[in-house]
Amino acid sequence: MSELRERMKMDMELRGYSPVTIKNHINNVSNFAKFYNKSPELLREKEIRDYLHYCITGKKLSEGSVNGINSSLKFFYTKTLNRYWNMDKIARIKEPKRLPAVLSPEEVKSVFEVTENLKHKVILMTVYSAGLRVSEVYNLKITDIDSKNMQILIREGKGKKDRYSLLSKANLKILREYWRRYHPTEYLFSGNGRTDSISPRSVQKMLEKSIKKTKITKHVTVHTLRHSFATHLLDAGTDICYIQRLLGHSRITTTTIYLHLRRMDLLNIKSPLDTILGEKDD
Repeated sequence: MSELRERMKMDMELRGYSPVTIKNHINNVSNFAKFYNKSPELLREKEIRDYLHYCITGKKLSEGSVNGINSSLKFFYTKTLNRYWNMDKIARIKEPKRLPAVLSPEEVKSVFEVTENLKHKVILMTVYSAGLRVSEVYNLKITDIDSKNMQILIREGKGKKDRYSLLSKANLKILREYWRRYHPTEYLFSGNGRTDSISPRSVQKMLEKSIKKTKITKHVTVHTLRHSFATHLLDAGTDICYIQRLLGHSRITTTTIYLHLRRMDLLNIKSPLDTILGEKDD
């Protein structure tokens, strides 16, 4: 598949796809070809349908993973090979709309309190304080911290769009302490003994280590801190349009998921059952 691989890679690069996205798409098409031990150029609609069905029933992949494979194959056949793609026959699987896990302010604080390593603490604090994606925190450079205007520049976030987010006073304070001890050069958070940025897996492992020290039983990822940032701003009365800008969401509908995560006790909404039975607030 080497020649086809290069053609597909070029097609994605011409459209400005990120290196990570290109790698994932190529791997998905390569695995598809290996499954049949044939060049994907020789495979047709039936093989695509059978393979996607195997991914669902045989490999037990999640809906998101199967749809990712679907997208990779669709790009390859429609863009690289310029073939027709029957969307009725090769349909995407419906994904369940699950609400993301969110930590309470007390739980977020407990994570920081048990994180003893200064570098680990400042990374996790920066993620939460500015609502960053993991890819955004490990790409931060020293020059992105604007202490004069109390903001952080996020370069080429999702969709290759720049934006600004918050730089809190507490975050700036610990960033300065981190600066004095570690003296980073270009990237704000570089790997041990390296000048390039820290890996996303390293950031996740930092959080996992801290979560184990707390009493938190929820499934927590680095992205949970971003969800918590947005939900806590909403609970504090921040306009959802401002939250959308801080998170870098293209559509407000993406941000409105946080409306479902708001704490009911903060909304002062009373169940009609309590009204009927005359229950009073404690």
